[in-house]
Amino acid sequence: MKNRVRASICIIIPLLLTYTFNTKFGNVPPVLKFLNPFTGFWQNAESTTVKANRKIILKGAHQNVDIAFDDRMIPHIFAKNDHDIYYAQGYVTAMHRLWQMDFQTRFAAGRISEVVGKKAIELDKYQRRMGMVFGAERSLEGMMSDPKSKEMILAYTAGINAYIHSLSKAQLPIEYKILDFKPEDWSPLKCALLLKQMSAVLAMGSDEFYMTNIRNKFGTDVVKDLFPDYPFKEDPIIPVGTKWSFDPVPTPQVPASFNEAVTGTIKTKQKVEGIGSNNWALSGSKTASGLPILANDPHLDLSLPSIWYQIQLHAPGLNAYGVSLPGAPGIIIGFNKNIAWGVTNVAADVLDFYQIKFKDNTHKSYWYNNQWKNTSIRLETIVIKNDKNIIDTVFYTHHGPVVYLQEAKDFSKAKNIPIGNALRWIAHERSNELKTFYLLNRGKNYNDYRNALTYYTAPAQNFVFASAENDIAITANGKFPLKWKDQGKFILDGTDPKYDWQGWIPTSQNPTVKNPARGFVSSANQSSTDKTYPYYINWEFSPYERGKRINDKLTAMNKATADSMINMQTDSYSIHAQNILPSILSMVDKSKLNATQKEALRFVSTWNKYYEANSISASIFDFWTKRLQFDVWDDEFNVANIPMRYPSRDRTVQLILNEPNSKWIDNVNTPKKETLSDLVNEAFKYSCDSLERKYGPIGKSWEWANVKHTNIPHLAKIPGFGSKVLLTGGGKMTINALNEGNGPSWRMVVELGKMPKGHGVYPGGQSGNPGSPFYDNMIDKWASGKLYDLFFMQSATDTTAKIISQLKISKK
Repeated sequence: MKNRVRASICIIIPLLLTYTFNTKFGNVPPVLKFLNPFTGFWQNAESTTVKANRKIILKGAHQNVDIAFDDRMIPHIFAKNDHDIYYAQGYVTAMHRLWQMDFQTRFAAGRISEVVGKKAIELDKYQRRMGMVFGAERSLEGMMSDPKSKEMILAYTAGINAYIHSLSKAQLPIEYKILDFKPEDWSPLKCALLLKQMSAVLAMGSDEFYMTNIRNKFGTDVVKDLFPDYPFKEDPIIPVGTKWSFDPVPTPQVPASFNEAVTGTIKTKQKVEGIGSNNWALSGSKTASGLPILANDPHLDLSLPSIWYQIQLHAPGLNAYGVSLPGAPGIIIGFNKNIAWGVTNVAADVLDFYQIKFKDNTHKSYWYNNQWKNTSIRLETIVIKNDKNIIDTVFYTHHGPVVYLQEAKDFSKAKNIPIGNALRWIAHERSNELKTFYLLNRGKNYNDYRNALTYYTAPAQNFVFASAENDIAITANGKFPLKWKDQGKFILDGTDPKYDWQGWIPTSQNPTVKNPARGFVSSANQSSTDKTYPYYINWEFSPYERGKRINDKLTAMNKATADSMINMQTDSYSIHAQNILPSILSMVDKSKLNATQKEALRFVSTWNKYYEANSISASIFDFWTKRLQFDVWDDEFNVANIPMRYPSRDRTVQLILNEPNSKWIDNVNTPKKETLSDLVNEAFKYSCDSLERKYGPIGKSWEWANVKHTNIPHLAKIPGFGSKVLLTGGGKMTINALNEGNGPSWRMVVELGKMPKGHGVYPGGQSGNPGSPFYDNMIDKWASGKLYDLFFMQSATDTTAKIISQLKISKK
């Protein structure tokens, strides 16, 4: 008997250990798999020595393809036809960024539960319910209906799969080993999903829920006063006074019931400042070369691997350099021999919620245009790792999906969705953004640029342009709904056809300016136009300070060089401080300050208004003004069970400068009637005390770089795979718009000429492998504000580039 027990133990314990060490528990990877010397993480360490020349045979190639990798591991692809250029792009992008591409598209599709288990169920439901897959399917229809876009996407997909099929278990990226899953075949839908995810990042925010609550509580007059349709201070993208050279089409009439309150409390979360960008182009009249210079730095949430992937594509009729999105073919921001282009977010109002009246709790019918209309049902199967699948039922109206029929508890993203409302979102439209970039990559002049933009739907972008023919231009571009003014500022009535989107603004009438008299074009997410533009795009854009600073500097600039532009991209001067610091400093009562507060006042009184890395004053001012905004508005706009938002920073500045006796200054929760001076002093003392509590005595630890704490985390927040803290300057209100984890995701400057000169950098590296020397090798350069020269090769044997490795793809 004892021998049997011992034998059983000898069998059971190894089996248990085998199961334990090969199974992922929580955030701990399967230990034996992870430590396996032949297939585990050891295999992901890359040598600093790169193989100089390699040749591979891929049956999917039509002809031979030459790929040269420079000293930053950037691929320069030389192909003899369109199919092979995108096939090779898919292959090398997967070679460097497979896990990132896989993870991002799984996230967009609501498939994270397949990887991490049931803790991601609510996230997956949210993505499905917002119609991400539905929108991707519609976009894919548009892409596949165009022969060139279809060829792009199919060739790119085939290239990715050729790489996936070449991998052994040992060669899988380390994240697959940590999270214990395997790559699946790529599909064209995944390319569309990636573009939908970018739309979600840039155009999914909405404040109409807050605005509805504010109108219900305070009335229409307060909304008009505190949330005006045009800001107090502005410097629009299209210069003031630009004449519109078109006859506008009629806009819809405002329904008589528009100003009536929508019933019910809306629980939501407002947009936050952060997703922004800068771009500009300077005419040859203002440059040393006599030809244009273009600059672009899109601001996004930063991550490792980098959001972007640098690449050069060379084929008949094509020679373009720039950055692509890993998972989508073509170059999104870049240049060729003749033109350069870049983008910033428009912040167009292209997402609306409609309150739906259902017939009953089956949700099979809803009231619309005086009759009951049937909903359609989409069954979303969510696969859950180590658990049973679940099926989530989503009801669709003609507006779009009814995102939530009941509150999703303990899931923050759902808090910005009104219950029982249908989502109308531009990202659900059939579209073909790939055609825009196919044409831009091959563009030769202004007419080519304008033609390319006609294919673009979302997310709406300010496309800046410059050409070797000495043209510059900027267009606020996308597919814009034809709306009445403020349609979408509040939740809309889903029962009345008058509240529907009534067609589209003609693409040719999107806000555009070419070769303006001032000699430059620029954008920084501020208002697209002055008040004379005949169409409604949105009632609120990003604050104007970055745009104002850019325009001031470009106005004063002459004989500009690339260095002028590179230095300007890291400018950290605060227009906000310029506007209000003198006024609030004059109100500080020095007699009531303690020693630390007096020292802080000395710092900020002599501040140069630059958010420099070593500036103590920047930290004080930033804390001070944010607290002051809280003191002005929180007592009225923070009400239990009625979530609302504060008026804008612009409206706060207007109040401080011009309305010091406004009723909104008084704190309604105290018996005393507060003055603006009272609030300024409270905010200053509170900020100094907060800094002292968190960072100790005033000194080096108060410096802006320490307070801002900029760092770049891993995409999946895996510890140890992110960056160190970067001691950089800049702030969200400055041209160098940096905060803790959001900022310039790609800085590019292009000098046009007989042969263009490009300069660029992003905070990361080409490789997605943390064990690679090319994972984060560009971060320090980026943090210092410097750019690399970009090797714009003219042939596979071009000796001007620093080539360290070559790969030849052969059909046989």
